[in-house]
Amino acid sequence: MEANLKLKIRAWIQAGRPPFYIATFIPLAIGWILGKQQCGSWHPERFFFIALGSFLIHLATNLANDVFDHLQGTDDGDSIGGSRVIQEGALSFTAVKNAMIGCYASACLIGLYAMSVWNLWGLLPLMAVALFSSIFYVAPPVRYGYHGLGEVSVAVNMGPVMVLGTSWVISENPSWLPVIVSIPVGLMVASILYYQSLPDMKTDAAAGKRTLAVRLGKKWACRGLIFQWIAVYGSIILLTASGTVSRISLISLATLPLLIKITRLIRQTHDWVELDTHGKYVRILYLINGLIIIAGLLKKQL
Repeated sequence: MEANLKLKIRAWIQAGRPPFYIATFIPLAIGWILGKQQCGSWHPERFFFIALGSFLIHLATNLANDVFDHLQGTDDGDSIGGSRVIQEGALSFTAVKNAMIGCYASACLIGLYAMSVWNLWGLLPLMAVALFSSIFYVAPPVRYGYHGLGEVSVAVNMGPVMVLGTSWVISENPSWLPVIVSIPVGLMVASILYYQSLPDMKTDAAAGKRTLAVRLGKKWACRGLIFQWIAVYGSIILLTASGTVSRISLISLATLPLLIKITRLIRQTHDWVELDTHGKYVRILYLINGLIIIAGLLKKQL
């Protein structure tokens, strides 16, 4: 009985994919800092609600990807996409689907409660965009992730939508500053999704999933990642030059060797399925740069 419980817990952790939650943590933290900068108070109780709702949406998105990709056969066969809990028989399709519905319902209730209590109904469009993007990434009839638009949606949602939304809840006022600061963050999260699509290029193409990497082809896929990070570093430099963040944010340029290492791995790996084992490097690159931006914002307030 105890052994079965441990296996179930491991399966749900596998389905949740916690290593990717840093993608949610960084924009939430940046939005919180910018909100405090605007109103002068941290409002920890407000941050708790928006963080809880955001992490539930992130979890629901992961589960939705498993559910709808399974229904469409995208994760079958040699594919390594998704958490694989359904394909491995660790969790039933029904259990994952019910958990997905529960997470979406809980996140919506939290969002509606927060908007009602603090009279922030102007946030409703942002909440609607986040919900739509989460569900229809792979869900029919939209399935925008199958048409090479996944990175664009992730950049928007994990950048401007999340940073602006968090700042708005904290300060009770919208501002263009969170949108501007969120640009490198959204681009970095998009690069995580982009890299994760590289190992599955063959199986995605066979299943009719035309991700950005599939559209670019193997020759240009590595260059696509480089272009994304040129935009990341360029936007950080511009934020620093404009005085939006402290000059310590330029420390981000010290992470260039890690980016070079990642690109070398891609170019030197013959079978790109093996790239899946190196995904941690892109997440580490994002985490370090995200923390540097956070440090730059905090230094600016001192």
